[in-house]
Amino acid sequence: MSDDTTQDVISGGHLVAKALKAEGVDRIYTLCGGHIIDIYDGCVDEGIEVVDVRHEQVAAHAADGYARITGKPGCAVVTAGPGTTDAVTGVANAFRAESPMLLIGGQGALTQHKMGSLQDLPHVDMMTPITKFAAAVPDTARAADMVSMAFRECYHGAPGPSFLEIPRDVLDAKVPVDRARVPKAGAYRASTRSAGDPEAIERLADLLVHAEKPAILLGSQVWTTRGTEAAIELVRTLNIPAYMNGAGRGTLPPGDPHHFQLSRRYAFSNADVIVIVGTPFDFRMGYGKRLSPDATVVQIDLDYRTVGKNRDIDLGIVGDAGLVLKSVTEAASGRVNGGASKRKEWLDELRAAEQTALDKRLPQLRSDATPIHPYRLVSEINDFLTEDSVYIGDGGDIVTFSGQVVQPKSPGHWMDPGPLGTLGVGVPFVLAAKQARPDKEVVALFGDGAFSLTGWDFETLVRYDLPFVGIVGNNSSMNQIRYGQAAKYGKDRERVGNTLGDVQYDKFAQMLGGYGEEVRDPADIGPALRRARESGKPSLINVWVDPDAYAPGTMNQTMYK
Repeated sequence: MSDDTTQDVISGGHLVAKALKAEGVDRIYTLCGGHIIDIYDGCVDEGIEVVDVRHEQVAAHAADGYARITGKPGCAVVTAGPGTTDAVTGVANAFRAESPMLLIGGQGALTQHKMGSLQDLPHVDMMTPITKFAAAVPDTARAADMVSMAFRECYHGAPGPSFLEIPRDVLDAKVPVDRARVPKAGAYRASTRSAGDPEAIERLADLLVHAEKPAILLGSQVWTTRGTEAAIELVRTLNIPAYMNGAGRGTLPPGDPHHFQLSRRYAFSNADVIVIVGTPFDFRMGYGKRLSPDATVVQIDLDYRTVGKNRDIDLGIVGDAGLVLKSVTEAASGRVNGGASKRKEWLDELRAAEQTALDKRLPQLRSDATPIHPYRLVSEINDFLTEDSVYIGDGGDIVTFSGQVVQPKSPGHWMDPGPLGTLGVGVPFVLAAKQARPDKEVVALFGDGAFSLTGWDFETLVRYDLPFVGIVGNNSSMNQIRYGQAAKYGKDRERVGNTLGDVQYDKFAQMLGGYGEEVRDPADIGPALRRARESGKPSLINVWVDPDAYAPGTMNQTMYK
């Protein structure tokens, strides 16, 4: 074949890479397989980095994490069969967390359909319930077009993952360039930023102006929509106490007069107007039952299906959190001082409730006991964080402790799995966060059980020279489950199926080329964290914590109520 003829044709893998480039994808996360190598070749030509990991779950979680950090969709590419099934958990996590990502999976050749080809499975059928879009690419000329279609579907309503399988012969085949549709960057999907129903905006503004005891919860969609500035402007202009959850944490910095955390239940029991922004009435919200039955409840969400689900509401607005909040502030401006001046007593009341909760916890936050109390560990981590520290929580009970104490100093600087409660997101989230924002410090807290699920990709962090400060809260137990077993079946049966070995994760880190240190004395936590920061390496500080200390959320078993 002549060079001229070669220039006139293009392979499926190269078409995929062109579509990724058009979407702004600058790296893919992958574990190699024979079904997908032509995508790699295309990525090399398009200048897209190929980041190889040790487990496909890590690739999928990293794509999810990359989307959260950058605001662009992430992409993972895995081979057929076990490669795709290994990635299912990562896709499911992104689905529940409303994170836009594309998983591309290999598949046996169409010519071998239903013949029992290597690693053949019904991937599309498996992925359909946990994605916004799942399809097979039927023809090489459609490869780029369907990648763009999948990305477009990621942003239908609340964002989420899409899946494409590409049979090997479809991917490897070459077609004339003029037969292939390659969507142009920025030309194949519309803006999804809706400002909501103008009448509903006016009504919400009126409710907030006349409210005596309003409260607002800023959920993950505030960060997803990059609505931080609009949220801050609203709470400051109208003098409204703000609570934050999920990726919404850090919208307001600690110490801000409108930043509240520990008094949420008190506020939601006593407020007259409650605005829930970008978070569903799921188990984290007690399915809406923890809100005062006498309060006027307003819910704002990107997804029509979420508004009013599990609990009646007085007003629902479907739209982009940032645009909606901005519009509400503008609608309320100039009206009797926005009702702001009369709220001082309400904010003082909540601040007193915050202080009462803090005073109750203070002895444990400063405890010198050994084994180390988990509250002391997470308090030290909170003190260690800077405005440039991205904090990642990966665990059960230990991360439940941290959720009450650790306060990110900046927007978008908190990462946890989300409502699927997936253990093992920590290392892949570190990988994604540090690659996306090398200027940021990354600090990750792991439970010892959670770390073990994806911990071997610590070596990937070493291989790519991605320094971070990692802490393992080590109690050699799956403690969140252990507590429930003890409460339900008695102390003599509390150690069934939940007890781990005493693993020295500091030595594990050293073995893989990172920095490791063991801590048994609470006074040594801060100095060890600082040495890890100064090491310039991926690090694990193995902190032995009290196995008989449980977080309040664990003891209340609120996740099951």
